[in-house]
Amino acid sequence: MDYPPPLPDPADGTIRRYVIVAAEPEGPRYLHLLHGGIGRPDEQQNVPVVQALRQDSRRISDEELVFLLQPGRMPNWRSRLVAAYLIGIDRRTRFRETVGHLLLSSEVCFSGQAYCFALAAFGDHHDAEMLTAYLDRYLPRLDLRYDQHWALGALQYIDLRLGTSHADRYLAPDGMWERWAGAVSHPPAVDNCRDLIVNLCAL
Repeated sequence: MDYPPPLPDPADGTIRRYVIVAAEPEGPRYLHLLHGGIGRPDEQQNVPVVQALRQDSRRISDEELVFLLQPGRMPNWRSRLVAAYLIGIDRRTRFRETVGHLLLSSEVCFSGQAYCFALAAFGDHHDAEMLTAYLDRYLPRLDLRYDQHWALGALQYIDLRLGTSHADRYLAPDGMWERWAGAVSHPPAVDNCRDLIVNLCAL
């Protein structure tokens, strides 16, 4: 696929400042965010990482976030992962449509985890609709192991908040989730992902 030229950096060093951040041995920020690491209860050493992430979520400009996301352009999972976490933590709902579109497109690995978190953090009916659109498209694809468990966990979290039942139809016996999860020998536990989303949304 041919992509348009990348958007220019609106503030010199945006990737270094927000995506990389830490030098070795702590490791770059995106590795702390991968697979929801900062939301796992056994990751107590991540407290400084979380504090810095909160500060940066308030400090980063919308223009810098768009630069990191590069919507419609060559994707970079590291930049998109970090950008979506910053968007979710600061509850920047003005990015809702962009995040939902990127989730549905599933152009690149790992970043979908953060899109699901961001939509869960926004947590209203529009976000539930975007997550159900993703699940309706990708749960029937038994050959694709994308972010289906993250999306379902995020949808369960929104149901808990709103008192809705969007996730129920996927979890019915012999339903879409059971068929998708049954296509592999070690299926992900959706309840674990829901609990991780709960922890992430409490950051």
